[in-house]
Amino acid sequence: MAEDTARLTLRDLARLKARGEKIAMLTAYDATFAAVLDRAGVEVLLVGDTLGPLVQGQPTTLPVSMDEMVYHCRAVVRGARRALVMADMPFLSYTDAAAALANAGRLLKEAGVQMVKLECSPAQEGIVAALAAEGIPVCAHLGLRPQSVHKLGGYRVQGRDPAAAEALLEAAARLEAAGADLLLLEAVPAALAGRVRAQAGVPVIGIGAGPDCDGQVLVLYDLLGLTERLPRFAKNFLAEADGVEAAVRAYVAAVKTGRFPGPEHSY
Repeated sequence: MAEDTARLTLRDLARLKARGEKIAMLTAYDATFAAVLDRAGVEVLLVGDTLGPLVQGQPTTLPVSMDEMVYHCRAVVRGARRALVMADMPFLSYTDAAAALANAGRLLKEAGVQMVKLECSPAQEGIVAALAAEGIPVCAHLGLRPQSVHKLGGYRVQGRDPAAAEALLEAAARLEAAGADLLLLEAVPAALAGRVRAQAGVPVIGIGAGPDCDGQVLVLYDLLGLTERLPRFAKNFLAEADGVEAAVRAYVAAVKTGRFPGPEHSY
């Protein structure tokens, strides 16, 4: 593990996976919360396009722009000293390899993040490969992809039937082979997430994907009980904690010990 004052890297995450230690990830959108999460031991901060609904009051993540992502990423990078910082690529910012390279380059060069996250299907395999070829670390987001909410017909669990499960397994393997350094599974059955993890050579992070992943991510505002309707896969850690930092430390401990997520948080 890197020194407490050194920024964590992909190699550190790979070491955590290799020794079976769970990775704790949370979303962050500003410097103040980034510093709190950093002190509490969160290893990865995701500057999510969830800032659209949660910070801006947008109905979905779709309106979030590249300029807004760069702004929020800069703030989070300034606030965190140790955590690896990852940024969502916003809707329509990676329609082809050229656009993906230009926009991911902005997030690394202008904002200082270390990794970008793309909501992926096999159609993005070439884009992942193009980013990897230029040395840009990529997290491939599979399962429920909120940027495709209109195509999916709502926020629904993915991979429930055998054909869909096999398609997701194949997509995960192809995207890893293309150069993805991390896989993120959202809203998939726990058994399917376990199969993805078993075949993957890179860390697999879950959100609503059960306990058998290499790590977990939650939206910070869900962890703090600030959202109007808490998703099934989330837990309000502030309800039993003495303050925000204590709640985040409780989340990290629960992830590390395997107490979160429980069966009640899984599909």
